[in-house]
Amino acid sequence: MSKVDIVRAWKDAEYRASLSDAERALIPENPAGMVELTDEELEGVAGGQNSYGATACCIYVTRSA
Repeated sequence: MSKVDIVRAWKDAEYRASLSDAERALIPENPAGMVELTDEELEGVAGGQNSYGATACCIYVTRSA
C-alpha cells in the first residue's frame, strides 16, 4: 500500500470502508491519533475567540499637513 493510499485511508472514512479487511490491516495507526470530542466539549468551542467574545479595534492616525 502506497503512502498516498495510507494517508487517504486516514482522512477519508468512505475510502477506508471500501478497502478489504486485508488492506485495512496494512494501514498503520494514524500518528495524530483519533480525535473525538463529546457534545459538551463541542458546545464549548469558541472558534478561536476568547471568553469575552470577538471584538474589533480600529485606530485612525491623522497627519498634520
